[in-house]
Amino acid sequence: MEAIIPETVHYTAFAFLLIALVLAFFRLMRGPTIHDRIVAMDLTASIIMGFILLYSVLIRKAFYFDIAIVISLISFMGTVAISTYLRQKR
Repeated sequence: MEAIIPETVHYTAFAFLLIALVLAFFRLMRGPTIHDRIVAMDLTASIIMGFILLYSVLIRKAFYFDIAIVISLISFMGTVAISTYLRQKR
């Protein structure tokens, strides 16, 4: 009985992350400004990290934590690069 509760929580968390990913993707496509799209892209990367970390907890392997760290670093560098480009463009 105790093993059913964590699996239910994991699958519920996956469902919430999927809903958040769909909403962020919608904002990425329909964002009225480029700034909204940049934030949506950064949010999408964070949600994907959430998927990876939740999957890592579900299968009990710590290897996937490193992948999430790499994704966060790439996302941060991309956000800074795009912001710098847009600032110089003005």
